[in-house]
Amino acid sequence: MMQESLNISKFLDLKKWKRLQDSLATVTKLAILTVDYKGIPVTSHSSCQAFCQNVRKDPELLPFCQKCDSRGGLEAVRLNAPYVYLCHFNIIDIAIPITVDDKYLGAVMAGQVKLSDPENGTDLEQIVSSPNKSSHLLKGNQLKAYYDDIPTMTYEEVVKISNMLFLLCNYIIEEALNKNLLVEMFEKAAGNDEALNLSTILPGYTIKNIESIKKEMTNAIADAYLKNTSSDMSICTNPIFKPAWDYIYNNKSENITLSHMAELCHISPSYFSRLFAKETGENFTTYLARLKVKWAKQLLEVTDMPVSQISNELGFNEPGYFIKIFKKFEEITPALYRKGYRENQGVS
Repeated sequence: MMQESLNISKFLDLKKWKRLQDSLATVTKLAILTVDYKGIPVTSHSSCQAFCQNVRKDPELLPFCQKCDSRGGLEAVRLNAPYVYLCHFNIIDIAIPITVDDKYLGAVMAGQVKLSDPENGTDLEQIVSSPNKSSHLLKGNQLKAYYDDIPTMTYEEVVKISNMLFLLCNYIIEEALNKNLLVEMFEKAAGNDEALNLSTILPGYTIKNIESIKKEMTNAIADAYLKNTSSDMSICTNPIFKPAWDYIYNNKSENITLSHMAELCHISPSYFSRLFAKETGENFTTYLARLKVKWAKQLLEVTDMPVSQISNELGFNEPGYFIKIFKKFEEITPALYRKGYRENQGVS
């Protein structure tokens, strides 16, 4: 798989990535764009500032923006870390490298902010400058009103956000690689008339290895989208339940049983059940079902996962049972819930 020409779209579902990119731009207050290794955009801008929109519309200025994106990405690859720099108009930009097997696929470009404490950014490099400085300055002055509206941020805030984006990108690419590995394995097996032989398809792997990888991937997919709020984690404060609590939140894709939770807490199932009901006000089975429906609603809202996949991601035995439980709590099917949510949000 890694010998072929690598394309960023092979590892990122760009449609879904754009939705995540939009959310990140809203939360971080940065403009965000994803580019390939040449600096050519593979997504549209999220929260692009009016100044930068106008600069990129100018055929004489656009190449400088693309050079910034390209060179910033390459410098980030060289450092194997986020690269914070100044664009050709001295605006803060950040390049987050996207690499696979040490091969550079592209970068997530963020920024379009000015420093509120420029004295802390004196070491930042202006990565591209125009040879015709007077013309460049003139065009910039014509957009001064837009330039003055560019938001400000402290240098420390810029660095913290860039590190967060770097960790997030690495995580998503690693998960994509794991999924592609399994896809390749089964495609190879499907093209072979002989019986499935893991020793030839994936040397060193066993069925148990693959099942473990699948379990880890499924949990990772759920965790990548789901949010655990402090109110979720603090509803049951008795420390005796901590092993069970940690297991539930770290294994969202499992069909969790009361007996297993009691075993983790080193108490009998009957005592676990009585104590849990006293702490939370409802029995364990009802509470867990309600929690998984809450997670299901989040997945329905922020992903395009089919209902059957969401059922699997959250450890239900089969989609029909998941739909029945969801309807019990929400009085509507998962599909109709998603449709109604997106209509309310203005999302097609």
